[in-house]
Amino acid sequence: MTPDRFFSLMLLLESRDAVTTQELASALGVSLRTITRDLNWLRDAGLPVTAHRGRLGGVTMLPGSGLDLTRLTPGERDHLSLTGLDEKQRAELNASVESRRALSKIAAAQSRRVHELLPLTDVVHVDSRPWLQARTSGTTPASLIGAVRRGRRLRIEYDSPRQSCPRDLVVDPYGLLAKAGSWYLVADCARVPRMYRLERITTWKEVEQPRRIRENQTLATVAAALVDQWEHDHAIEVSATIDQTQFERARRILGQRLVQDDPEESATGHKVRIRFLRLEDVRALLPFGSAITVHGPTEARTHLHDLATNLAHHYAPSPTS
Repeated sequence: MTPDRFFSLMLLLESRDAVTTQELASALGVSLRTITRDLNWLRDAGLPVTAHRGRLGGVTMLPGSGLDLTRLTPGERDHLSLTGLDEKQRAELNASVESRRALSKIAAAQSRRVHELLPLTDVVHVDSRPWLQARTSGTTPASLIGAVRRGRRLRIEYDSPRQSCPRDLVVDPYGLLAKAGSWYLVADCARVPRMYRLERITTWKEVEQPRRIRENQTLATVAAALVDQWEHDHAIEVSATIDQTQFERARRILGQRLVQDDPEESATGHKVRIRFLRLEDVRALLPFGSAITVHGPTEARTHLHDLATNLAHHYAPSPTS
């Protein structure tokens, strides 16, 4: 359990008389299995968490046995409510100082019943950044968060890899999203929701107008819809067979774009469907070489053939004199 989820779980248990595991899982954005493991961890740590079955049952904590939040300032409570951020991301938001101060106040108020256990912060370290990530540039979360919290429109210059030059855009921000080690500005542009990667925002300034976001929409709902759209939308679906030796690697790299048709391995490997946003994106299969055999559609096979041919010509031995 990450430290921030521990505190969020404790806050939920203290704020309600009884809460179901499904409600806890939904509130924290984790699975039922994870919540069950977290609750068992709390019991093992000596916290009086109990569960009662039945229509009026649920998970409860004995009064006076949890977190003492009376010493926290409103700003410290606000920072403590952020979940899912590692230390690097908290630092990028300039939230490290208040977060550490809030945690130290709570730790000082805890009883000595688990004195023999090492503190969680000594034995748990969270780093959500992807491997081999290059150092980012562009706009930082800390520089943008103030303008976002003031609820103003923003004029940004966005350097998209699909455009030949940066675009000048006026957007209505919902807020910032930390996803897979990167920061995004979630905003409407001409009433259409978008995610703008902060490292590609070269310049920005506040517009002297309040933001105009769509009714009944929040940062959480818009971000969830955009992430789901990014992960599931596709223009082309490739049918293929993956050798057993490369199947786990393919699942790790391709993620939800890969859909397994048959969980059982055949003599030739695993039959799968792989979804791509554009035909050009099938080049992601080249590093697998002959371990992935594409059966269709024809345009995907043709494009891979052309890419492989160009690559072979590029690395063909130079003619000797």
